[in-house]
Amino acid sequence: MFNMFLNISMESWNVLTEMSPYLLFGFLVAGILYVFISQEKVEKHLGGKGIIPIILASLLGVPLPLCSCGVIPVSASLRKNGASKAATTSFLLSTPQTGIDSILVTYGMLGGLFAVYRPLVAFLSGIFGGLIVRFFDKKTDDLPMQVEINNCCENGSCNIEARKKNNLLEALKYGFIVLPGDIGRAMLIGIILAGIISTIVPDDYFSGLFKNDFLTMIIMMLVGIPVYVCATASVPIAASLIIKGISPGAALVFLMTGPATNAAAISTIWKIMGKRVVVIYLASVAAFSMIAGTILNLFIEYKGDLSYNHMNHNFMLPDVVKQASAVILLSILIIGFVRSRSFLKKKKNDISDIDKSTIFYISGMKCTHCAASIKKEVEKQKNIVSTDIDLKNNKAYIKGSNIDIESIKQGIEDLGYKVYKVEESMSNQIIKIIVPDMTCNHCAESIRKSVGKINGVSSLEVNLSDKEVVIKGNNLDNEILKKAIENSGFTVKGIVFFES
Repeated sequence: MFNMFLNISMESWNVLTEMSPYLLFGFLVAGILYVFISQEKVEKHLGGKGIIPIILASLLGVPLPLCSCGVIPVSASLRKNGASKAATTSFLLSTPQTGIDSILVTYGMLGGLFAVYRPLVAFLSGIFGGLIVRFFDKKTDDLPMQVEINNCCENGSCNIEARKKNNLLEALKYGFIVLPGDIGRAMLIGIILAGIISTIVPDDYFSGLFKNDFLTMIIMMLVGIPVYVCATASVPIAASLIIKGISPGAALVFLMTGPATNAAAISTIWKIMGKRVVVIYLASVAAFSMIAGTILNLFIEYKGDLSYNHMNHNFMLPDVVKQASAVILLSILIIGFVRSRSFLKKKKNDISDIDKSTIFYISGMKCTHCAASIKKEVEKQKNIVSTDIDLKNNKAYIKGSNIDIESIKQGIEDLGYKVYKVEESMSNQIIKIIVPDMTCNHCAESIRKSVGKINGVSSLEVNLSDKEVVIKGNNLDNEILKKAIENSGFTVKGIVFFES
């Protein structure tokens, strides 16, 4: 038993060392893409009718590092802001199948051909699904574009250099903290599963068990559709399956269907776009994965002695680089996983011990950059627990104990804004909302943004493990809160109201 455990550990470490340099670089590029390809830019280019938005939607989705649950709130926003059902479906299909991080890991473990073919298939499958939706489901697509473009840098109110620095920090934060928090658990499970398969399953076992490639692909499809595994975590599993006798085409079917589908994604797509689109979505994934897998098998001469060190490409990194990268990656994944357990969740004493919220009425705030500048300035002060900016009503809700009101006021006014009124209020409402289909940091951030804009909300706690959103404030309306969460693409299962 101990020897088996040791062998699994060694095989898992081998997987980690082979993928880590590529994944670390992928995290960096993913962070840069997150900053410079914003949701607003995506929304701006996907409106309108015709085939072009469908192609653009699929193309934009390929490099974005979003999983099949993280892509849902973005897709819901696209649909709300005027994207057609066809373009939204195209984006939903191509995005979770790949990302810049998974493409680089695919190159590191499966070779150049797989690394090129996989994103190409994701791009074409998005177009394929979008065109089918356009043909079969033409109703309710005449939605006006509602994208609002804020031009906030009038009169030099925004500091361009500060924004550039913030962009770099935001890219690093997303690439090495937020994204690993999203995929850390799935990646660790995928690496361990790859180690188990490599240790327990004899070489060429599957080639003897499944002599018909088409049948093997169907089995991989049936396994992949209901079981969620992210695009990056699926790669080491697929590599292990290939070594044990699964054809590359069958592995590709798993690489497509696993990341592109899960129960939460399917139920949400049903809600925001209807039953017919869900059927088309699943049929597109299933049919195109089978077609792509069959074509791949025609081009790849499969050999049972493939190993992690010779995955059809000759570029080899020094072993010391791979070992060091593995240590760094493992640390990032573990830290990301631990952080994700408490992401957006404040300490209990922050919620229960401090009920007072101070409202600053501020003139001159025009956009999210202004709000971010004020928030950053306020949170430099002592004893601040949370700062929520209400741009629409020119308010800043500042929560803390024994805060220095005059110092905060002076700091805001030093930025060029005017504080014309300050008042204190007691948060006397606590509302707990059950949201069963939020699964990752993207989901939590989407809910935070949508609910945080509502008047009267003074604090917000998102508990991913318990599927709960705890909202505290004054004059809160259950229906407004529910609608805000549902408009972000999630399901509300229950609401509990308390008086503090």
